[in-house]
Amino acid sequence: MTNLPLRVRITAWYFAVLAAGFALFGIIAYYAMRGSILETVDENLQDQMQGVRELIARDSGKAELEGDLQHDEEIRAGSDLLQVSDSAGNWIYRSRTMAHYGPAAPGKATASITTQQPNGVPLRVLTLAVEGAGKTYVAQLAYPLDDFYEALDRFRRVLFLSSPILLLLASAGGYWLSRRALGPVDQVTREARNISAQNLSSRLLVPRTGDELQRLSETLNGMLERLEQAFRRITQFTADASHELRTPVALMRTRAEIVLRRSRSEDEYRETLRQILEDLKRTSSLIENLMLLARADSGAEALERTRMNMVENVDEACLEARALAEAKQISLHKELPEAPVWINADANSMRRLLLILLDNAVKYTPPQGCITVSLSASDGYAVAEVRDTGIGITAQDLPHIFERFFRADRARSRQTGGAGLGLSIGKWIAEAHGGTVSAQSKPGEGSVFQVRIPLA
Repeated sequence: MTNLPLRVRITAWYFAVLAAGFALFGIIAYYAMRGSILETVDENLQDQMQGVRELIARDSGKAELEGDLQHDEEIRAGSDLLQVSDSAGNWIYRSRTMAHYGPAAPGKATASITTQQPNGVPLRVLTLAVEGAGKTYVAQLAYPLDDFYEALDRFRRVLFLSSPILLLLASAGGYWLSRRALGPVDQVTREARNISAQNLSSRLLVPRTGDELQRLSETLNGMLERLEQAFRRITQFTADASHELRTPVALMRTRAEIVLRRSRSEDEYRETLRQILEDLKRTSSLIENLMLLARADSGAEALERTRMNMVENVDEACLEARALAEAKQISLHKELPEAPVWINADANSMRRLLLILLDNAVKYTPPQGCITVSLSASDGYAVAEVRDTGIGITAQDLPHIFERFFRADRARSRQTGGAGLGLSIGKWIAEAHGGTVSAQSKPGEGSVFQVRIPLA
């Protein structure tokens, strides 16, 4: 069933629901018609029995009662299915038709309406105890149901014959409607099938119908937009990574080829190896960062979160960065609270995030500059800030500084050894802890990087 086309499955469900509805309707209609017939017959019998009761109540003897019943039957009541017996079961009166059908006298004088079939003829029989002349009589009045039963049989046959035909016609109509309803879905499928990696910018035609089809088309277009952005990022990431790796590899190859062209002194060989080693260190660091970002994108990079005091973490990061700052004659100041600031975080990752910001501040702050690191707790977050008096970032570059391989000044970044991945890694670390990292800067006035991590 699940392997069938959707329109066939919809038609099958439509057929099943409609068949159940027809069956329920037929049963209800049949019994409603039967109940209506019996109710009409019972009312007619009760009306006729009222005349019989009045007749018995005013007569005083058996002979007079029998004569009056005969007179009433033929002239006033108009019923030939009447019989009356006394309490001992002796017949007082019994019409010829009633005697022919042969319903027996009731054993007890209880009021009831039953359906009997004496000699195979269905009769609706009303039994009632009647008082007259100080005696109790049992009167029975009957009505034949054979004509009504024949009408019910014809009604049932009509239901049995017409229901399958109606079901087939309705199912054919349902299949046609399902094809029309799913036609736009097939069109969306064809359009989506034609979109590949070469034309991810293509979009589906969105019908302005306000229904599920419009929402489906809009959802697919949104998915295509996200895929295009992700594909563009991957393509750019691959191109940038290739470029970043090609440069140091080419440099190492060139140095090795130059030094091997002729014999060199031991000092020249050592100097060349030292330069190649420095290039290898930078290349290894770049490869490690690329692998970290790749694992982060795939969700494979797991963080071991523990309850930690961020004051200690910031203090350790400042201690490691102080040597870098002193080498450039930059002063590093700390503004840390005395009370602990508790967060749930991976200690190594948080220290790496802070070192990335501190290293970035040292690189772009000129000698005799100043870097200030502060920490506070505000609105449920631990807020760490790194302020510098460096060259600042232009308004044009500021929105892109956390993008991978982005460098506002490529020449300066090459001199400082950066590849444009540090801030991207820092952003991932902050977001992986449920926090954020942001930057504010003006050219020539320095920059402020702020990290917000939820408190424990």
